[in-house]
Amino acid sequence: MQPKSGANGTTITEFILLGLVETPELWPLVFMLFLFAYLVTVGGNLSILAAILVEPKLHTPMYFFLGNLSVLDIGCITVTVPSMLGRLLSYKRLVPYGACLTQLFFFHLLVGVDCFLLTAMAYDRFLAICRPLTYSTRMSPVVQRILVALSWACAFTNALTHTVAISTLNFCGPNVINHFYCDLPQLFQLSCSSTQLNELLLFAVGFIMAGTPMALIVTSYAHVVAAVLRIRSVEGRKKAFSTCGSHLTVVAIFYGSGVFNYMRLGSAKLSDKDKAVGIFNTVINPMLNPIIYSLRNPEVQGAFWRVITGKRSLT
Repeated sequence: MQPKSGANGTTITEFILLGLVETPELWPLVFMLFLFAYLVTVGGNLSILAAILVEPKLHTPMYFFLGNLSVLDIGCITVTVPSMLGRLLSYKRLVPYGACLTQLFFFHLLVGVDCFLLTAMAYDRFLAICRPLTYSTRMSPVVQRILVALSWACAFTNALTHTVAISTLNFCGPNVINHFYCDLPQLFQLSCSSTQLNELLLFAVGFIMAGTPMALIVTSYAHVVAAVLRIRSVEGRKKAFSTCGSHLTVVAIFYGSGVFNYMRLGSAKLSDKDKAVGIFNTVINPMLNPIIYSLRNPEVQGAFWRVITGKRSLT
């Protein structure tokens, strides 16, 4: 994909990513911190996958979706962090136009799937707690695969739409991106053509991609809370809230950082605060998810231990 020429006949063929810090003396420290975060994130999510595969008790719809979420977390951090680490090592900050758009496409693809998958997980909890008698038929393996496939299809459409839309803009200079990966808000600022339609598209599609799933999640958990409060057993209520609490924590972090990043494009000039939000989106969220889902889950913890020790479950 080639950039379009600007009005003055010039065209941008590559961008300069400033990264997290512009002081070269700090680059080795940033490299070590993000390499550590990357290894922890990949290791943690692979551990979740291994635990789900080896533990028969975890062969349920909830953990099927959690396994898919772990794959997405690995993909999301892999799209952004390794390329940043490579630039820190080589002391080169140039990124070709095509590579920038490719990174943007895959980042929005994976984040979009994440968005719909969190909705599927909320629907799963709604069926398990509010419709237990029909849960096995309503959340059959076929239904699970259909929900995952639809998540990928919708996210692919969203990512392709934004990538094609951004490719129609003119970039004739400057070409400096004050970020550590390519994303829509930063590219909008560099365009020398009007981005009004692109920003309207982002808001409209964002409402569908984020607003609709969020409404479904809130509705699902409103029913879940009402059903849990009717449980007479204190232990039963505690277990139900513990399971749902992990998911709600992930949803709050995911949507909170997403709204801050994309729903305020015209409100202020982009700053270093956006880098912090970018770290949340690409590093903190994927790294925290395995911790959040395993910290209060004895089944996952037990499966982790069996993976480490090589023991098999008796069930």
